[in-house]
Amino acid sequence: MSAAALPNARPAQPRARGLLARLLCDPLGRLGLIMTVLILLMAVFAGTLAPVDPFKQDILGRLGGPSARHLLGTDQFGRDTLSRILYGYRASLGVAVGAVTIALLIGGTLGILAAYLGGWFDRVVMRVMDVLLAFPVILLAIGIVAVLGPGPANTALAIGVVYIPTFARLLRAPALVLKASEYVSAAQALGASDGRVIFRHILPNIVAVLLIQTSLALSTAILVEASLSFLGLGTRPPTPSLGLMLSEARTFLTLQPWPAVFSGLAILIASLGFNLLGDSLRDVLDPRLRGQE
Repeated sequence: MSAAALPNARPAQPRARGLLARLLCDPLGRLGLIMTVLILLMAVFAGTLAPVDPFKQDILGRLGGPSARHLLGTDQFGRDTLSRILYGYRASLGVAVGAVTIALLIGGTLGILAAYLGGWFDRVVMRVMDVLLAFPVILLAIGIVAVLGPGPANTALAIGVVYIPTFARLLRAPALVLKASEYVSAAQALGASDGRVIFRHILPNIVAVLLIQTSLALSTAILVEASLSFLGLGTRPPTPSLGLMLSEARTFLTLQPWPAVFSGLAILIASLGFNLLGDSLRDVLDPRLRGQE
């Protein structure tokens, strides 16, 4: 019998169809999935859905309220708020997805390797993660952006670095349990390489954890990106960004509150959608929470 003949562990990795069915049976999960899909569609097809050019200015129509021509009103330069929110979703989600991808690839890799290799590598990696975790999230992100300079790419990198320790610690724990399992020991005894053990026997069995944490991390990454843009350290004007729109609109709250209200609601809806989806995925994928199948 060879290592290739060993089956992977089968502890509850649901198929995609079954996962979707259980997710849709949960009211909050269904709501989170619908909100997330709609936000993603608005971001991807912003150029088609936007009723007006988000950069087009109409000085005579500035700070206008909701109307038939401008459904969500206009900002201080007469730009259509709805169009800028759609493009703002594209910018904010682009930064959030880039940041979570960086954190997942680097943090997840370090966490799994630390658990599998152990020894001095595990100790060094975890101490570095502890140092990063000691800093408040927003302050560490501000410090990195201050060094690198503002901009979408640097903002994504800064947020990604901030969340590397979260992914590293989260994936290290289940990887430690899987490393001590019998089927991993059997694969090693039959001569399977470390790479094969990790990619065929460990990684497939922590996909559930990855899905849950990725969804929740997207929720918080959107908030951090909005915070950095609000402070002028994220996306630069005139490019639409939800946090930047909120920052610009706060000056005119007494004259016209609608731009601030709608941009703030857009941030809330995006973060809430991914958060609801992550919570529902946790309930569906964790056997201790969903009971016996």
